[in-house]
Amino acid sequence: MDQIDRKIVRLLQGDGRMRIADLAEAVGLSATPCARRLERLQAEGVITGYGARVDPAQLGLPVTIFVSVELEKQDRGAVDAFEREITRCDEVMECYLMTGSRDILLRVVAADLAAFDTFLENRLMRVPGIRNMRSNFALRTMVRRETLPDSG
Repeated sequence: MDQIDRKIVRLLQGDGRMRIADLAEAVGLSATPCARRLERLQAEGVITGYGARVDPAQLGLPVTIFVSVELEKQDRGAVDAFEREITRCDEVMECYLMTGSRDILLRVVAADLAAFDTFLENRLMRVPGIRNMRSNFALRTMVRRETLPDSG
């Protein structure tokens, strides 16, 4: 990736609906070479998709909970089994395999404490292979970025 590619990515992170003509002008190219670069960035998996950013609270999901999970076993089979089960839980917005004292970190959204309790009892506690869980409720978001820092 050269500087023009990086600029294309940075601009699209800010506005994924930017017209190709405007994008081309912003990076100093004509539309056709800019479109070719954009197609290449998509084909190479640098740009993985486009979507609307939404406010979870506006959709009735104002509560964010981070759940740390410790698995009974830390082998590939246990991690794969957990991953298969957790992908079925729509409340889980992100799931990370971690280092340290906890094996998994989840970001979960819920309408309220009762909804989170229902998720815990009916979904998460039924996933086999969990030894221990610890939940932390986010009081407010202090920083949220959609644009990645420049790596080069």
